Amino acid sequence: MSISCQSSYPEVEQWHTYEITLSSTNSYDNPYTDVDVWAVFFNQAGDTLIRPGFWSGGNSWKIRFATPDDSSFWSWKSFSSNINDSNLHGKMGRIKSIPSKSTNRLLTNGLLEMSPVGRNVVHKNGQSFVIVGDTPWALPFRATIEQVQEYASFRKAQGFNTALLMVVQPDMDADGPSDRGVWEGFARGFFDLHKGHINQLNPEYFNYLDTLIDILIENEIVPVYQPLFHGFGWKGLRVLGNEVDSDEYVRFCKYLLARYGSKPAMWLLSADNDGKGPGIVESGLMLEEWDCYWQPTGLHYNPCSDFQAPWADEIDHVRCFHYDKSYQDAEWLDFQWAQTGHSGVHDFSKVWRMYDNHPIKAVANGEPTYEGMGGGSSGLGWWQGHDAWMQLMSGGTMGVVYGAAGLWQWQVTYDEPGWDSWASQRMSWRDAMKQDGANYVGLISRVFNDLNVRDIERRWDLNIENHPMLVKGKHLYIAYLPQGGVITIPQLADDMNYKWFNPVTGLFTNLNPTFGTISFTAPEIKPYVLVITR
Repeated sequence: MSISCQSSYPEVEQWHTYEITLSSTNSYDNPYTDVDVWAVFFNQAGDTLIRPGFWSGGNSWKIRFATPDDSSFWSWKSFSSNINDSNLHGKMGRIKSIPSKSTNRLLTNGLLEMSPVGRNVVHKNGQSFVIVGDTPWALPFRATIEQVQEYASFRKAQGFNTALLMVVQPDMDADGPSDRGVWEGFARGFFDLHKGHINQLNPEYFNYLDTLIDILIENEIVPVYQPLFHGFGWKGLRVLGNEVDSDEYVRFCKYLLARYGSKPAMWLLSADNDGKGPGIVESGLMLEEWDCYWQPTGLHYNPCSDFQAPWADEIDHVRCFHYDKSYQDAEWLDFQWAQTGHSGVHDFSKVWRMYDNHPIKAVANGEPTYEGMGGGSSGLGWWQGHDAWMQLMSGGTMGVVYGAAGLWQWQVTYDEPGWDSWASQRMSWRDAMKQDGANYVGLISRVFNDLNVRDIERRWDLNIENHPMLVKGKHLYIAYLPQGGVITIPQLADDMNYKWFNPVTGLFTNLNPTFGTISFTAPEIKPYVLVITR
């Protein structure tokens, strides 16, 4: 929704984005770096929210705002670091918030924040949001509008609700056509990234990205914004995240907050490193100050943890030793994601240990072995389903993340060159998207979508057989039995309801048990999930 600054009292649905457009009277050498714009919003109840603005090309700036209530008048006033620019500084207006008419769960439940204890993500209305995530990392700079429409509708139908994104192509030495949908081509978010800087922003790139993001959100998929990668990147060609100027990184993170922060979002400040790259702390502090909606902010570690991987010995800038808890005490840090590497080995120890760190941060395995890595040999089929359920049960209560070789690079065709076999397989992004493993991971949403698992705990100790189990109070138990069998939970109340879920087929089986039952036998000697509710 966009109106001129002179209009008054437009009606804006709760949690829908309202856009203000300002046109500067001055000319600037570099509008992206030379001017800051923001607006203060306040209602009759005394609530005040501040939203940064962003340069959108030419002499245009925009400020985006989502109303957190459904029955207030919100007044706003713009401010600029150049107080002499009268079209940016001192403009005013008023809007009226009204109830949402949307059926989109992301908009009806509200933006995202952390749960009270900090174990997972919730909507503003308190409903839990368990991540069922995919990693189409290269989508922002390779995919077309039509491709993202196909991708998002397909993943929504499978049950995915989150997409991890490299906001811009991060490799300084990557080369190819400035185009989407062609071999080795990619759109440029910054014209100077290949020179080691992000000062020359390309507005048309982000205008296009706006449409891609809207498609994801329309399909109830939350974008996770990773500003500038730190580890392997797209092709492993010298990522800028390790060398970027701190001030430039903070400016870019603030730009993303301004552009996308009024819509459902998560901020992933570092990716595939120890979390200690340039500008990370400064950006975390900036988000703490400027994100008036307090959407989740986190780190994504490399696979080294408390050991030095052989490949890391050969790369000077890789700092592996982080023990999965960089900035554990920082108030700006909400979540931490492990990476278990791409060797096809199940590793549940990382999220287990991270769950026990204090102060509590939400935990997930943000990067398992991608399906089809190693030239099509690793992490295939049910491997993905078992890994996801075990990561969740081992302490990764924030949710699960899936990946597919060929999809994460957004390979145009099966034979597009540019990646070694360890990272890729002979599949286009479309074919890679349709592998079996994604079906099993997506089915997890069938269990969690209708439950409020806010701050659910890992409690394997509450069943005699020590099966993987999550528990919330005395009214919700979710247990995973990889080979079926028996589970006994001695302390169950008499008035509980029970059902089995088949994580391979996605079907539920109702038990219709006698109340007072504490011992349950899976329907088959196959993977099953027991769901007990009051």
